[in-house]
Order: sequence, then structure tokens, then C-alpha cells
Amino acid sequence: MNELRVLGIQVFDRIKEAGRTQSVLSRYAHCIRTRLGFHELTSEVCSRDGFIVLELFGDSNEWDKLQEELGEIGGLDLQVMSFDLIF
Repeated sequence: MNELRVLGIQVFDRIKEAGRTQSVLSRYAHCIRTRLGFHELTSEVCSRDGFIVLELFGDSNEWDKLQEELGEIGGLDLQVMSFDLIF
């Protein structure tokens, strides 16, 4: 059985948490198929909070390690969606 896992990450303070979060994401880039990040940005406002959506692939043990390391970063809320793919 194949699994598709999607991580949703809410970053409460992008300025404070960006460096450590980016470091973890770079370390696990080999198992990130899709990465989508967004935050409010206008000519008057650049929001300090933001969201990242990750589609994972490859070794599910690596996914677990990625989730564990992200979970150790204060200022992040991590949500997981997991789908069993039937072909």
C-alpha cells in the first residue's frame, strides 16, 4: 500500500522562526515533492504569520523524522493529512 502524506505548517512568527524552519526543510528536501508557502503581503502589511503546505514522497521513516524536527521548533503548529493510495 502506498501512502501520500501532506503536512500543513502554521508559522506564528516568520521573522523569528524562518531560519530554523528553512534549515529543517532544506535537510529533508529529498522527500519534499511539493512546497507551497503563503502569507499576507500588501504595500502596507507583511504578515508575521504564514502557512506552508508540503507534499511528501519517498521513505515514510524520513517523513516521521521531518515531522519530529519541525515539532521541536517553537512557534509552529503542524497538522498532518495521510492518504492510503490504492492503484
